Amino acid sequence: MENVKISFDTLSPEAQAAVLRSQRDEETGAKVYAHMAKREKDEKNRAILSRMSTDEKLHAAYWQDISGREVRPDRLKLFRLKLLTRVLGYTFVLKRIIRDETDAIGEYEQLKAAIPDSARVQEDEMRHEKQLVEMLDEERLQYVGAMVLGLNDALVELTGTIAGLSFALQNTRLVALSGIITGISATLSMAASNYLAERADGNPNAIKSSVYTGVAYLITVALLVLPYLLLPNNLWAVALGLMIAVVVLVILGFNYYISVAKTLPFRRRFVEMVSISMGVMVIAFLIGLLAKALLGVEV
Repeated sequence: MENVKISFDTLSPEAQAAVLRSQRDEETGAKVYAHMAKREKDEKNRAILSRMSTDEKLHAAYWQDISGREVRPDRLKLFRLKLLTRVLGYTFVLKRIIRDETDAIGEYEQLKAAIPDSARVQEDEMRHEKQLVEMLDEERLQYVGAMVLGLNDALVELTGTIAGLSFALQNTRLVALSGIITGISATLSMAASNYLAERADGNPNAIKSSVYTGVAYLITVALLVLPYLLLPNNLWAVALGLMIAVVVLVILGFNYYISVAKTLPFRRRFVEMVSISMGVMVIAFLIGLLAKALLGVEV
């Protein structure tokens, strides 16, 4: 990468800091992409990630030619991104990095006057990274539909069920017991239904798809029931409030992940899922109260 001969000492303190930050970010990115490539089994994806790591090293060298200094990677950021890669996958992390760079594009404006070539370097880098990311094909993103099915069904079905049971039973242990039994049964039913549907559609990976659906469902069930397991019997209303908070957080987290990894709009999907879950829950409240009154059941 060709560099313009510029004296680092003649730059303003702000421009110097921006150069060093860019250099550190590139060094960190090179390490992150190399880590991803080392873990990736698919040869095509591994080659793309290795290429991204090499490109980041070239970008770091560009900034080092200007600064004349060696800058170490950001250890804390490196650890955080490696952890996120293990948990959420490399596609999410790559797109999160690119989104952060896009959000911070204003910082590079101050470098244009002092280092005219820096604008071209930044634009080329971001365009190149976006092209490479679109070439990646991560397995877990192929099963986002299966995960959405499990998550949505668990949220809608179990939120309503547990809410209705809370008003009908008014006992955290009884609600937890009922929720666990219902949740596990529904998990097996949902996974089996997904498997049969995928097999009918001729999907050769029907088992894997059903596993993703079942795991997403089961994790959601565990999160919804947890408040009832942790609180005393008489605090069912508090447990219900915590469950509602968990529902919103689960929807928030999952939709944020999907919006970044799949480059989809966040707000509309989030509001839609929350509205459906809360609507079902309100209806279940009323059914629980009505059933208790009509049947004359006292627990």
